[in-house]
Amino acid sequence: MNVKSKTQQLVGTAVLLALVIVLQVFASSIPWPFTFKPTFALIPVIIGAILYGPATGAFLGFAFGAVVTASVVSGADVGGAMMLAQNPIATVIICLGKSTVAGFVSGLVAHKLSSKNMTLSVVLAALLTPVCNTAIFIVGVLLCFLELIQSWAGGQALAEYVIFGLIGVNFLIEVLFDIILAPIIIRIITAIKKNSAQ
Repeated sequence: MNVKSKTQQLVGTAVLLALVIVLQVFASSIPWPFTFKPTFALIPVIIGAILYGPATGAFLGFAFGAVVTASVVSGADVGGAMMLAQNPIATVIICLGKSTVAGFVSGLVAHKLSSKNMTLSVVLAALLTPVCNTAIFIVGVLLCFLELIQSWAGGQALAEYVIFGLIGVNFLIEVLFDIILAPIIIRIITAIKKNSAQ
C-alpha cells in the first residue's frame, strides 16, 4: 500500500470513527418504543470493514463498543446499567466484544468474497454485522445475566421474551437499514473514487 492509499485509509477511518460516535450518541437520545434501540452506528463499522478490511472493522466496532460502554457506565443505558451493577466485568466484555467481533467478521467476509462477487460480499457483510452483534449480546446475557433477563421477562417464557423483547422489531429494522444503506454508500464511494482517478 502506497503513502497516498495509507493516508486515504487513515482519513476514511477517522471520518467513519466520527460517524460511529455521532450516530451512537444521537441514536441513544431518540425515544424508541421497543426494549432495545436499533444500532445505526453499525453502518459506518460495516463501511469501514468493507473498504479497509477486518482490522479496520474490528477497530471501528471496538470504538462503537466503547461508546456503548460509556453510556452504560453513565447510566444513560438503563438496561446496561443494571447489568453493570450485577457483573461489571461481563458487561464491559459483552459491550466491547460483540461489536469488535461483528466488525472483524464483516471485513473478513467482504474481503474473502469481494473478488468473486462484490455485491454479494457487501450484502453479506451488512447482514452479518448486526447478526453477530446481536447474537453475541444474547449469548452473553443468557450466560452471565440469566436471572436479570428472567426478571425483565416478568413471567413471560424466556425464549419468547428473548425473541420478541430483546431481539424483536428493532433488530429487524437494524438489519433492513444495514443491508439497504451499506451497498448504496459503497456504490457512491466507489463511483467517487473512479471519477477522482480519471
